[in-house]
Amino acid sequence: MLDTLTAAIRDRRYISFTYNGLTREAQPAALGVSRTGKDVLRCYQTAGGHVTPGHEWDLCDTSQMLNVSVLDKTFSADPPGYKRGDKQMTHIYAEL
Repeated sequence: MLDTLTAAIRDRRYISFTYNGLTREAQPAALGVSRTGKDVLRCYQTAGGHVTPGHEWDLCDTSQMLNVSVLDKTFSADPPGYKRGDKQMTHIYAEL
């Protein structure tokens, strides 16, 4: 899955996945290792279910992401408020 997410970030392609029982669509922004040693994805959710309405930025544990697929649609601009060098990650595999 890490290769799939890395390619989606590199190619700026939307992804869809299920997380916490909710189907989501998002712009992947950064993939790396969290402070607790887990592989995580920082993404900007654009459609689907939200755990907290109005909460577009998510840090998802990749081991909890199900049915991950890369969509045909792309994005050119960085998601709103995106900053390189995610402070919640101790190592970054890929980022916009």
